Amino acid sequence: MNFSNRVSQKLHEEHRATVTLIERLVNLLARQRQSGAPDVNDRGTAQLLADLAAGLEVEVLRHFAFEEDEIFSFLEAAGEAAIGEHLTSEHQIMRPLGVRLAALARSAAGKGFDAVSWEEFRGVAGDLCQRLAAHVDKEEMALLPLLDETMDAATEARLYEQYVERA
Repeated sequence: MNFSNRVSQKLHEEHRATVTLIERLVNLLARQRQSGAPDVNDRGTAQLLADLAAGLEVEVLRHFAFEEDEIFSFLEAAGEAAIGEHLTSEHQIMRPLGVRLAALARSAAGKGFDAVSWEEFRGVAGDLCQRLAAHVDKEEMALLPLLDETMDAATEARLYEQYVERA
């Protein structure tokens, strides 16, 4: 999907990256369902743990903050407050899950999993994957098209520049 608004397009690209990360994580969880914790020395597992640590703490949190600070206030001023309120409530649930999963991934990358840390990782990962996948779908189907329809060129340029500078 392509959007005419650069802010929508940038958020869409980040959603695609998040979905790809979630899919990799879901695949790991499915592969390890019966066999227990994965070998953190496996190249694919090690890369996934590194990507989770970086992607969740930096990109997802940055993405949420930008939406809450800029996008939802823009929509509220345009008379579209409900979508921002709903998505913010989801962010509030997912943010601590993302921070915790990033910390667990970083810890596992350094010292591996034991039975307790693997169970916590699996639980947090499963919860976050489910919530984040549904959240991305909502933003793709409702938020981004709404931005495309309501955002004027000057606001788009200003917000796009602000977001790119946050990276």
